[in-house]
Amino acid sequence: MSECGCHHEAKNARERRVLWIALVLNAVMAVIGGFAGWIAQSTGLLADALDMLSDATAYAIGLVAIGRTTRFKANAALLSGGVLLMLGVGVLVEVGRRVMFGAEPLSGWMIGISLLSLAVNVTVLRMLAPLKSGEVHLRATWLFTRADVVANLGVILAGVLVFWLHSPYPDFAIGTLIGLYVIKEAFGILRDAHAEKA
Repeated sequence: MSECGCHHEAKNARERRVLWIALVLNAVMAVIGGFAGWIAQSTGLLADALDMLSDATAYAIGLVAIGRTTRFKANAALLSGGVLLMLGVGVLVEVGRRVMFGAEPLSGWMIGISLLSLAVNVTVLRMLAPLKSGEVHLRATWLFTRADVVANLGVILAGVLVFWLHSPYPDFAIGTLIGLYVIKEAFGILRDAHAEKA
């Protein structure tokens, strides 16, 4: 029975289901977070929304990569890492723009939307846990979501500090930290992908 290939197909079906759920949840939260970040003038929320958009991209690539060659999967992870790197740099540029031109982030929006994002990301992270020791393109999806959980907690803390200090600088700080964290995760994914191709 073990030689019929059934286990391989079942595993792929499970991976597809998990990645589809993660893709939909992250795409929805990226739209909600981006809209809320714009209304709330929060670089932290915008950074978090971009991070979730990059997650949705990673899950889409992961879905395409299932059942493909190791080289294809490594290339998919390279693409994911490259997208994440560009988004991280874009976040830092946006933080700089808001520091220069000013912003008044709304702490209530920051905390509320980040709590919702945190609930989504913890759920997705638990679903992805069995995949974190899998192939490179699947490890990348787990790393993306782990970064999101850290970012959500950071935005919640920044929202509390914005409220307490009546200052936009905690929001600028968390936007910068998320951007740097995203860049660090991107380099980790790119390093894994290059090692897989070697």
